[in-house]
Amino acid sequence: MSEQEAAAREWLRNLPGVDDAAMARLERLVALLAEENTRQNLVSASSMGEVWQRHIVDSAQLLSFVPRETAAPVWLDLGTGAGFPGLVIAALNPSWEVLMVESRGRRVEWLRCAWAELGLANAQVIPLRLEQGETRKVDVISARAFAPLDRLLDLSARFSTRATIWLLPKGRSAAQELAGLSGWSHAFHVEQSLTDAEAGIVVGHLSGAQAGVKR
Repeated sequence: MSEQEAAAREWLRNLPGVDDAAMARLERLVALLAEENTRQNLVSASSMGEVWQRHIVDSAQLLSFVPRETAAPVWLDLGTGAGFPGLVIAALNPSWEVLMVESRGRRVEWLRCAWAELGLANAQVIPLRLEQGETRKVDVISARAFAPLDRLLDLSARFSTRATIWLLPKGRSAAQELAGLSGWSHAFHVEQSLTDAEAGIVVGHLSGAQAGVKR
């Protein structure tokens, strides 16, 4: 294991509340991902050599923006894909309700398999396009490479309250997408990603569409 991967695992170990059971779930997730990646392209093959940094810590870092006093939030992960960040959040916090929206059939099968193997009783896979999902207000909304920011808000603002925390890893486009966002009242800002010096995470709260703006 590289020094970088060892450092990523150590960072996880030092997160509040992470114990041997949580690390064991993550170890199992990594093993399941490696196996399934030989059958379908869940993540790029090249990224598996840095899986702890590129996928596990990249997902887990979002927890830093959820206040610790927030008790058992309902977390909605949009376009979960291979399970990032949804499966990682659920593995680290098995008492939380984590809703993972994914419409692609083979990805849904993978998510359900991983969910069962990890014993994540409070997690749920929603096998629908986001537009078809039942409206439900949640505490946290995440989306990793799901849609451009304006489109993402158009699709998912109905799940949000003024208190909902939005956590949107946007890579190198974070600042540009936020600067170009119009028609919404919000308190978003960009945070630096821990795993990529050039990547940003859009973090904050959404108040709603601006007055006079039809969405």
